[in-house]
Amino acid sequence: MPAHDLRLAAYQPDIPQNTGALMRLSVGFSTQLDLIEPFGFPWDERKVRSSALDYFDYVKLKRHSSWETFLETVGQRRIVLLTTKAAIPYIGFSFKADDILLVGRESAGVPDEVHDRADARLIIPMNPQIRSFNVAMSAGIVLGEAIRQLGQTE
Repeated sequence: MPAHDLRLAAYQPDIPQNTGALMRLSVGFSTQLDLIEPFGFPWDERKVRSSALDYFDYVKLKRHSSWETFLETVGQRRIVLLTTKAAIPYIGFSFKADDILLVGRESAGVPDEVHDRADARLIIPMNPQIRSFNVAMSAGIVLGEAIRQLGQTE
């Protein structure tokens, strides 16, 4: 069993291939994946399965019909938003075993109400010549650091 109960969440994802990559990531790191609707693409399980490869049957997936319904499941967990609009680098952040790492839409990030609700907002320092990493890559970078801090036992 992992030494954590981290969750990964995606706010209204736009791209099914990135959603599939998030599924593979969550299976690989033994995390639940929360997908917050509406999506920027029609949910076609066949296409999403194709993006998730053979990991689809193993993903601990929870779909939420809205931001509000997602918030009903959070409880006392911290929401840690990964955003280019943050000032705190993820490297110096102390993760908790039950944090929810939240990524925004590929096209627009998250609205102010989501940004404001986050308990922490983290940035991945990167070459200033690029705008950002894609959401799945960002999630992998930060999730890997969180697990490193918390200690992986598998």
